[in-house]
Amino acid sequence: MYQIDFKKPAAVHFIGIGGISMSGLAEILLSKGFTVSGSDSAVSPLTDHLKEAGVRIFEGQRASNLSDDVDVVVYTAAVHPDNPEFAEAVRKKLPLLTRAELLGQIMKNYPDAVAIAGTHGKTTTTSMVTEILLAAGTDPTISVGGILHSIGGNVRIGHSGCFVTEACEYTNSYHSFFPTISVILNIRPDHLDFFRDLDDIRESFHTFAKLLPEGGLLIINADIPGYRELMGDIRCRMVTFSPEGAEADYRAEGVTYNEEGHASFDVVRRGETAAHLALGVPGEHNVANALAAVAVAEALGAERGAIEKGLDGYRGTERRFEVKGELSGVTVVDDYAHHPDEIRATLKTARRLHKKKLWCVFQPHTYTRTKALMDEFAEALSLADEVVLAKIYPARETDTLGISSADLAGKLTALGKKVHYFESFDEIERFLLTELIPGELLITMGAGDVVKIGEKLLGQ
Repeated sequence: MYQIDFKKPAAVHFIGIGGISMSGLAEILLSKGFTVSGSDSAVSPLTDHLKEAGVRIFEGQRASNLSDDVDVVVYTAAVHPDNPEFAEAVRKKLPLLTRAELLGQIMKNYPDAVAIAGTHGKTTTTSMVTEILLAAGTDPTISVGGILHSIGGNVRIGHSGCFVTEACEYTNSYHSFFPTISVILNIRPDHLDFFRDLDDIRESFHTFAKLLPEGGLLIINADIPGYRELMGDIRCRMVTFSPEGAEADYRAEGVTYNEEGHASFDVVRRGETAAHLALGVPGEHNVANALAAVAVAEALGAERGAIEKGLDGYRGTERRFEVKGELSGVTVVDDYAHHPDEIRATLKTARRLHKKKLWCVFQPHTYTRTKALMDEFAEALSLADEVVLAKIYPARETDTLGISSADLAGKLTALGKKVHYFESFDEIERFLLTELIPGELLITMGAGDVVKIGEKLLGQ
């Protein structure tokens, strides 16, 4: 496999450079003296930013975009062999790296490489770690799967030996990584278009953990069923966290919530108080995320003051319980939740904050996930007073399963919930304008483009 070496900058071409992860990796290589070019189907604020920084950007993908000086080509999972640039790279016999392989190669250049994995919570926890390390003055390099305002985007270029990134389990992409510290936040059924079942997912996380060297560190949620047996053969040190687990290395004591749903608590590390946290984001799920972030930060040498300052200052990333505005007395919130566990956590947070009617506009994400977790989706969504369903966002899939949001609507109706299903965003917007009453809370939810509904209502 082609090796990315910061001491020997090369010319790298990205097929699909506009993605949130690809654009960040391109920016890292550019900062290290690499010559970077890339293409995407359409320009965007991310590609505009890269162009301003010195990246050669092509709109549309064609063989001629690969200049003769290109040394290696990086591509996303959405790129197929018939892609003209991919085919040209093969014809020229150029080395090819997947996005995950490139990320793994970049990690090799950092003595402290942190990979944060889990079915959900990756972006939030990565962002929390970032805030602590910034408060500690450690000057890390960061790659996060969302827009973090404190770093002005999805990537931060540091000058230390510390690199922090999310690690996604889909297609086992994180098996290409070379971490020295790994985090496993949770292991739940998801991405069942790729994994066979939960046992297959657990084995994938087990393989990820075994990538750590003997001198590495695994930080894992002690609430994961059977985690000790699952991780029994790893070679490195293991540290556990749990909001309530009495035997976990890091746990929370004296948890209270203010009127905004923000938790305050003591972080207790093996019987000693390591920090007192007053989080700037709502929800009990963020207590667990914060414990994991503290464990990472302490492993990297952060002290109590930086931990407390960093997490007190963290206000979330875009699309994570993001208050978008107010519409005639109705508060409009957007959230990226697209798994039943995430939906449940978000709606429980909303319930804690808001006592009046709670509306949830949900856009299911992928046909396979919707079919596999149908009952769990219905149960989680039932925490809202009234549910509005949009069409399934297909992402990488085509409809071969005969499944639709109407099936989910039927499940919710059977649970006694008020539910409405519309084929278009325009219909949803018109319906909401006639039904919403001042004082109510509206949450648009999903990993697709459902955010547009709230933004359209608010005139954004």
